[in-house]
Amino acid sequence: MPAICEQLILAMNHGQPMAPKLMYEFPRAAMNVELKRGRSAVTRFLDATYGATHWTRSALHDWLAAIAPPYVIDINRDTQLQDGYAHRPHLLILGCARIGGSDYRFKLYVRDGDDYRAIDPAQAPAGLPVLFKPMGAPSPRSSYIASDADYVDYITELMGGFAVPSFVKAMRRGKRYLLLGMRLNRDSERMVFSDLIYDAAAEPAGWALIAEPTDKERRFCKRQGIELVDATIDELLREWSAEALAA
Repeated sequence: MPAICEQLILAMNHGQPMAPKLMYEFPRAAMNVELKRGRSAVTRFLDATYGATHWTRSALHDWLAAIAPPYVIDINRDTQLQDGYAHRPHLLILGCARIGGSDYRFKLYVRDGDDYRAIDPAQAPAGLPVLFKPMGAPSPRSSYIASDADYVDYITELMGGFAVPSFVKAMRRGKRYLLLGMRLNRDSERMVFSDLIYDAAAEPAGWALIAEPTDKERRFCKRQGIELVDATIDELLREWSAEALAA
């Protein structure tokens, strides 16, 4: 699965590198494709990549499905996390951008059986696990934050409070976060992260598992009150497996 910017850009451009300034991060490259071939071209690519293609199941997503956290923020656009929660009722929030006729920059769904059903935030059942995918997903209906224009609109509305449901704003107060599989060296992702963890607990506001963090990542985590853990996800899963066996 194309998981990092460079891999995703190469997949979108049929394996060919783009100009160096576009290769820096996916939103730039997606904006270039959108300007040349239209927004639908980016949507079709993401639908084909994350909706129509079958990918090998990751150990991290199996672990998350096993421990079933009540609140997970997933910036990936694939459906592996949704698949892990498919057998239990939950709420799904997909980020969206540049739409008219709505005060919101999210789409809200509830899964109470075998499929998702769109609901109004006021109808959200209390007590269900929440899967928040700010960058969107292909299912149940494709919605993505992908190009620079998407990010500008989404982050603006996120800062204004229109990209997070009110029940999530209440639920997240005083929470601490565990950051897994995400580097913090891209401005767009850092801005989204900062707003999504608003109202977090006092230091530490959480922990970021980042192997060999850069100085930029260290400074950002310090400002956010996040403790850095210099380790890999494989180390985390091995430690958890050892503790589970010992128990």
